[in-house]
Amino acid sequence: MSARNAILKRLRERADGPLRPPECDFAVVTERGWSPDERLARFERCITSVHGEVVHTSREEWGDALARVLADKGVRRLALGREHPVAAEARRALADADVALVDVDRDIEVWQQEQFERVDAGLTSMGGAIAETGSLWLWPTPDEPRLLSLVPPIHVAVLDAETIEDTFFDVIERHGWASGMPTNALLISGPSKTADIEQTLAYGVHGPRELVVLVRHVEADAEDSQ
Repeated sequence: MSARNAILKRLRERADGPLRPPECDFAVVTERGWSPDERLARFERCITSVHGEVVHTSREEWGDALARVLADKGVRRLALGREHPVAAEARRALADADVALVDVDRDIEVWQQEQFERVDAGLTSMGGAIAETGSLWLWPTPDEPRLLSLVPPIHVAVLDAETIEDTFFDVIERHGWASGMPTNALLISGPSKTADIEQTLAYGVHGPRELVVLVRHVEADAEDSQ
């Protein structure tokens, strides 16, 4: 019997029974009780404090808002998926725009150089957001691989306002992360940034230098947010 198995055997045969995890009070990381408007305000305040940008738009007109953002930032090549509704809607909205749509549903080895050198921005949907920390979260898929949000100089994230939760714990609970997670769950709290030994903050060194969050509202909410 190996040393590892011997240790595990002794643990299983404890005279006072098997070890049990202690009871935990998670109240400190949940139950903020914020209203939807408070969640949105907190999320926006936190993410803009670290150079993230927030653009409010209605669910019906978000494609036009996307086209304006891309034009304002001089984006000529946009990488995005095909199957997700957000990607499909974006493709339709940009059909007549002066933007080349770059397909990402390819083996990374085939278009790695193109992604790193000739893509201006990447577009992804979001699973939701966290008001307390001003963070976005998403689960990468073959249609929206993780490099889509990590490599292009500009990351455009499409977020539905009603998917903002109070805390990270609330996200885990509501979406059942304990019962099944992807190989990668991404949390994004602003554009890429780093600081050297002199504490000079630089953006875009290890990822996107800009993060633009398109917050989609139902029509009435969009009017209220203006």
